[in-house]
Amino acid sequence: MNRLRHLVLLALLGGSFPALAQTAPPDPPITIDTHVDIPFTYMREPRFDVGKDTPLLVDLGKMERGGLNAAFFVIWVPQHKLDAAGYAKAVNQAEQKYEAIGRMLMMYPDRIRLATSPEQAMANRKAGLLSAMIGIENAYSLGHDLKRLDAAYDRGARYVGLVHVGNNDLCTSSLPDKDNGEAAMNSKGDHGMTDFGRQVVARANALGIMVDISHASDACVRDALAVSKAPLIASHSGARAVLDHPRNLPDDLLRAIGAKGGVIQAVAYKEFLKNDPGREAAEKKLQAEVAHAAGDKEYDSDKHDYLPAMAAGMAKIQQQFPLPTVDDYVKQIRHIADVAGIDHVGIASDFDGGGGITGWKDASETRNVTAALRRAGFSDADIAKIWGGNLLRVWREVERDARH
Repeated sequence: MNRLRHLVLLALLGGSFPALAQTAPPDPPITIDTHVDIPFTYMREPRFDVGKDTPLLVDLGKMERGGLNAAFFVIWVPQHKLDAAGYAKAVNQAEQKYEAIGRMLMMYPDRIRLATSPEQAMANRKAGLLSAMIGIENAYSLGHDLKRLDAAYDRGARYVGLVHVGNNDLCTSSLPDKDNGEAAMNSKGDHGMTDFGRQVVARANALGIMVDISHASDACVRDALAVSKAPLIASHSGARAVLDHPRNLPDDLLRAIGAKGGVIQAVAYKEFLKNDPGREAAEKKLQAEVAHAAGDKEYDSDKHDYLPAMAAGMAKIQQQFPLPTVDDYVKQIRHIADVAGIDHVGIASDFDGGGGITGWKDASETRNVTAALRRAGFSDADIAKIWGGNLLRVWREVERDARH
């Protein structure tokens, strides 16, 4: 009996059809998250040993299960005063994070390797290994010493974020450091890039380090576009036309970054995707309560974010004030692609630095982003560009420009 007649007979007799083989959609050639934060006690405390199951949103197991192949682990320091003591503290804090990333790589070489070039990242992918890249967030950690940028390159850093919250010695920030008395940013106070900032950009170009303008003020971004000989990246930014927030980039700057050959890595961070003052107030209240219960005067994310009381409180907040969804996130990606071009948009989670949304709560849910991109009509070729192809192209161009 041929197969068609057999199936018809089964149907007439009330039988069931044999299960048809279902194949999952293919993963992109490589998935790169350009912004993953790490705590200061990373790889020092057992709870932050990423070779095991941890409370972190990114550990090796979550990356492997979710299909996240590569991540830029971030050397972030908070902004302090622009004086010798402040610079010394920032340099020391950065050192803790370099050592922590090094410890991870030494402990788990059979699972994750450093990638200091696009070729190494792709070779790791081909070998079934994860890739760790290094990015600097807040070049204040250079301690106002240009030679430290060379040292950072030697240690594997391949992008340098000019600024964070609060103005530093390189340029003005998109957000004031209210804790240290900075007034709200306005056009008169936005002086853009300093001479030292221009030196850092020029030296980054010469070394082959990507210049990252996330967190920078609009004037600083324009200065960086003018000063840099190589394409720029925004390692974790959004679109201001979709959500009006100073950290998000206006359309004219999205276009300018794209026109220069750069890439905007859309960030899955709640405040840049959804305006929700109720949730923001509830989170601040919870942070104060958890810190007080732990016997501390002030909230410390490294100490308090991973306590059971924080997890329980955040679950209640999520019920009352839901996070934006992965589909909301893809709307940002779509807007950036429409304005800057499909060759100029990528992906960043900001995991363990405040990132995490419904559908992409940690690295284990990475394939949900790919599925949401498909639902939104992006082709597999587009998705390959968004998930890493565009970033690798910029990285190669920055390397090429450094050699000429």
